[in-house]
Amino acid sequence: MAGSASRGLELSTPLLFEQGASGRSGASLPASDVPAVDVGAVLGAHRREEPAPLPELSEPEAFRHYVRLSQQNFAIDLGMYPLGSCTMKYNPKVNEWAARLPGFARLHPLAPAHAIQGALELMWRLEQGLAEVCGMDRVSLHPAAGAQGEYTGLAMIRAYHTDRGRAPRKVLIPDTAHGTNPASCALNGMDAVPFPAGDDGIVHPEQLAPFVDDEVAAIMITNPNTVGLFESNLKTIADMVHEKGGLVYGDGANLNALMGKARPGDLGIDVMQFNLHKTFTTPHGGGGPGCGPVGYKALLDPFAPVPVVEKQEDGSFALDYGQRPKTIGRLRSFHGNFGMMVRAYTYLREMGAEGLTKATEMAVLNANYLLARLGERWHAPYAAPCMHECIISDKHLKETHVTTMDVAKRLIDYGFHAPTVYFPLVVKGAMLIEPTETEPMATLDEFVDALAAIDAEAHEDAEKVKAAPHTTRLRRLDETRAARKPVLRWTEPEPEQAEAAE
Repeated sequence: MAGSASRGLELSTPLLFEQGASGRSGASLPASDVPAVDVGAVLGAHRREEPAPLPELSEPEAFRHYVRLSQQNFAIDLGMYPLGSCTMKYNPKVNEWAARLPGFARLHPLAPAHAIQGALELMWRLEQGLAEVCGMDRVSLHPAAGAQGEYTGLAMIRAYHTDRGRAPRKVLIPDTAHGTNPASCALNGMDAVPFPAGDDGIVHPEQLAPFVDDEVAAIMITNPNTVGLFESNLKTIADMVHEKGGLVYGDGANLNALMGKARPGDLGIDVMQFNLHKTFTTPHGGGGPGCGPVGYKALLDPFAPVPVVEKQEDGSFALDYGQRPKTIGRLRSFHGNFGMMVRAYTYLREMGAEGLTKATEMAVLNANYLLARLGERWHAPYAAPCMHECIISDKHLKETHVTTMDVAKRLIDYGFHAPTVYFPLVVKGAMLIEPTETEPMATLDEFVDALAAIDAEAHEDAEKVKAAPHTTRLRRLDETRAARKPVLRWTEPEPEQAEAAE
């Protein structure tokens, strides 16, 4: 198949700590040109008695190690990544070109404002663009990730209530919301109060009404929600919460289904985080540098984090630290992950308003195409047209004893990364699939054909599916044991383990 990336040369690599040799190095450094320092005198009792046992490798050893690791993993540059809720869209290479321009890549974070006017203008323009897309008055670019953006939005809501002499703690969260919302509540000292959505997958005002009282600080709502449906009652829901003095937090994880079509700020949302890696084509961090800007209405501006880029009367740009005495403060060092901002701004400039709207249309069209085709064989719990993602489940495979996890593992043999499995929790055995706008029909058809083949296998040779994957360097792992007893050092497998792996 054209989309298959599951076969090829298989290379293994031990841990870095098990490679190299003492004194080996891949760097060539000049002689030190600063005065020598007595490290022992400076650190005193805090100095190590023995040097840290760090690996010492040559450049080829280090480079080969990380390239081999990359070849053992799946990536968006290899094939379709249909993770629902995660929005794994392709990262355009023009973004990488822009982020590597010397004027951006070589900036020092402590450079004075007059020396970084281009970077400050880019940040200001990105804020203006994001605010326009989501219908907010301002945007903070400071948060280092979408999760920190959630934390920031709730911290601003808490500061807003405190400034008014109130201390409500309840945050209402429907069971179709993004999975990180309760943790953000806990970190802000608030109480997450779950409530059910309707059987049709969306929140209804009459179901919400019993939970809305004077103790509600906010409602956190994801729109479209995690079953891929548009919250058509959102304006009414926002009015209900506002009447009790609460605010509305909108999780921006699924903004890829709204750009150019609907603005969260126009639907009653007061504050929301963006996930630049989901909607605006910056890389998924994998623990690396992320960026989760927060858009907010003017009523929350006094509490926004600092610093903020402001445009001066003379047209220059400055970093403002002191004009917000009620600010929630600084979230991280310096000014945010600037490289991600360059990538997101490049995407906005490249696409323009028409392109962003087209991306939304294609993302929704692709998801509905998959729902229509997959629904011919697989159980689809929600019949209504979906937005950017769709859900199927393993319900029709019950008699075969093949589960969603088995299907996910078998998809690897067909060259596809598995979709999100067993989430959202409101659908038993769920497979949440998001094709994004970047996948052509040919790839979608291959994905449908692969799932059709697995469905046939489940009914004809269930054990083959349950033993998948068959083509990977390592076979099916004991995930429960791996989580409880992780192996942190590489060792030669015991004979019986090696035989089982084969």
